Amino acid sequence: MRDVTGRLMLLDTASLYFRAYFGVPESVKAPDGTPVNAVRGLLEFIDRLVRDHRPDELVACMDADWRPQWRVDLIPTYKAHRVAEEQPSGPDTEEVPDTLSPQVPIIESVLDALGIARVGVPEYEADDVIGTFTALAKGPVDIVTGDRDLYQLVDDARGVRVLYPLKGVGSLQLTDESTLREKYGVDGSGYAALATLRGDPSDGLPGVPGIGEKTAAKLLAEFGDLPGIIAAVDDPKAKLTPSQRTRLDASRPYLAVAPKVVKVADDIPLPDVDPALPHTPRDPAAVAELGTRWGLGGSLHRLVTTLGA
Repeated sequence: MRDVTGRLMLLDTASLYFRAYFGVPESVKAPDGTPVNAVRGLLEFIDRLVRDHRPDELVACMDADWRPQWRVDLIPTYKAHRVAEEQPSGPDTEEVPDTLSPQVPIIESVLDALGIARVGVPEYEADDVIGTFTALAKGPVDIVTGDRDLYQLVDDARGVRVLYPLKGVGSLQLTDESTLREKYGVDGSGYAALATLRGDPSDGLPGVPGIGEKTAAKLLAEFGDLPGIIAAVDDPKAKLTPSQRTRLDASRPYLAVAPKVVKVADDIPLPDVDPALPHTPRDPAAVAELGTRWGLGGSLHRLVTTLGA
């Protein structure tokens, strides 16, 4: 993978096109009647991100596998409620709105024609692609996602922050360590432990029963990290309530495997891509054809203009 030395922007692409899909009316359609609300919404969002934040490099990170088997092997409930169809071989099919699924290949074609790097890695989620690019980056990193799991990568010392859409894709919360401490009582490195203890119903992570966000933050402040909390369970002098001690003790099997599931991978094999922000489309003819075929009009034209500015 080529060195990333400037300001790198990493898009959690599926998270963003889901938000675009629900934020732009489904009445936005191509000439043949195909809904393109997610396509146009995502293009407008990328246009705004480039104009407002001026990254030197931009990578659209993809879910090559939205529910990796190695995570399911550790916690079988992981994202189980989002499975639309189990596949005997390969990734299970995720439950996605009927009118969104056909738009994903269009999004991929447009990004490729523009020359925006698009990276997915077999057996890994976009989060893991983002985690690895972040680990390799030599300059500041902006992670754009609607998934709070990626707060664990926030690192003020390295200039890693999360741009989190608050409403649709129009307003962003710039999340740094002070934001995390104020809202959750932890910094970036402590967020994964907080999420492990608290659990996350949207990902099928049970958490420790009776340990909510505030209690998890207090335990981490008191004992430092998950190993410190487990050590406290075995220390009769540690300041744990009887119910906390009982619940944590009963959750040892979960706490032994959950950190690996929750932690974003940071060492996966990335393909050799050029992350540089393109100033002219890689394939102008394809951009024009896609714009006409899918009625992408002003959304695509504005992004091409912004990239060339």
